[in-house]
Amino acid sequence: MPERMVLAYVTNQYGREGDTFIRQEVRQLRKLGHAVFTFSMRRPEREQAVSDEVRSEQAGTDYILEAGTLKLGLALMVCGLWHPLRMLQAAALAWKTRAPGLRAIVWQLFYLVEAAYLARRIESLGVEHVHDHIATNSASVCMLASVLSGVTWSMTVHGPHDFVEPVRWALQEKLESSAFCVFIAEFGRSQGMWFSRPAAWPKLHVVRCGLDESFFAAAPVSIPPGPRLVFVGRLSAEKGVLVLLEAAAKLARDGIRVELVLIGDGPSRPDIERAVVRHGLGRAVTLLGWQGSERVRQEILGSRALVLPSFAEGLPIVLMEAMALRRPVVSTYVAGIPELVQPGINGYLVPAGSVDGLAEAMRAVVGASVEQLDQMGRSGAARIAERHDAATNARQLESLLWHAVDTRRQA
Repeated sequence: MPERMVLAYVTNQYGREGDTFIRQEVRQLRKLGHAVFTFSMRRPEREQAVSDEVRSEQAGTDYILEAGTLKLGLALMVCGLWHPLRMLQAAALAWKTRAPGLRAIVWQLFYLVEAAYLARRIESLGVEHVHDHIATNSASVCMLASVLSGVTWSMTVHGPHDFVEPVRWALQEKLESSAFCVFIAEFGRSQGMWFSRPAAWPKLHVVRCGLDESFFAAAPVSIPPGPRLVFVGRLSAEKGVLVLLEAAAKLARDGIRVELVLIGDGPSRPDIERAVVRHGLGRAVTLLGWQGSERVRQEILGSRALVLPSFAEGLPIVLMEAMALRRPVVSTYVAGIPELVQPGINGYLVPAGSVDGLAEAMRAVVGASVEQLDQMGRSGAARIAERHDAATNARQLESLLWHAVDTRRQA
């Protein structure tokens, strides 16, 4: 067997602070000796470049839309001239997998143009397999680029957005045309089984998110006595931050002081800022915006627990990070979260959207002794070490990638 594979990693926006899991996976595959080229449809917002690690990944990423109209159009023309049959097949697939409506036809044309550029680039780099993260638009581009280049492809489905509109994103066709498909939790795999035919089920695998050795080697930090809780994530509707603020306001009315640190940014920030004022929580809530991984780690260590009251999720990496740092977590009975969080053992789970349930869990965290929380933190760290070691999980993914590459080499 050759010593290494030449791989391409693709996603919609790569080089964001929230791309921890993807960066970790790329880094682990490179440590295993494989060449990994990263591609992204578009460059993230400038405020996402919050650390040297993120900036380094951005510098090494090929941003497809930045190629410009001339290069993109030329790639489409070259693909059509050199591989007319493949172009017809890709165009037919783009038409077959379009969403309803005239606008969707235009988007499929854009995806075909981007796919032609990606196909030309992976051919020039000698890429043997393409792996996509997130089963929405970037997966559409990868699926078409696979047809245009003859290079096999696969994808990791995170959720929740991948599952919200399975027809629009042609999830069945993607699952069935890929060499294999990875899910980050058993719940996700069950959704893949739902949206594909049984013949495709053997291609559906669970490869959990992983953390690097820095989390497992870190010396324990004592849980602080103060009532500080931290949230880390995109400030968007599905994260449930408005419910978190309502729960904090309920506790305040009951005379229970809670400090909230919110790390992240997004479209819900104006609503969140207004809710902070409306509930009179100006002194209790701190919004930090996006922060680098080291600052996030310090804020988690400076809290009693991490709170993530999401309405919809896959399985958030920040829960793993908090647990690895020996902090209990408060979250919801959503998607893959109950596969990780064990109520009363390493955290608390509440019904999504329940202000009363969330307030009671927060009351329990604030009222618990340091010894109680420390025991929960130790249990959480042990569970992460057992299930979410990045090096171990990367070798599991590597095995799937090798199978796809070897199959293509032998064809």
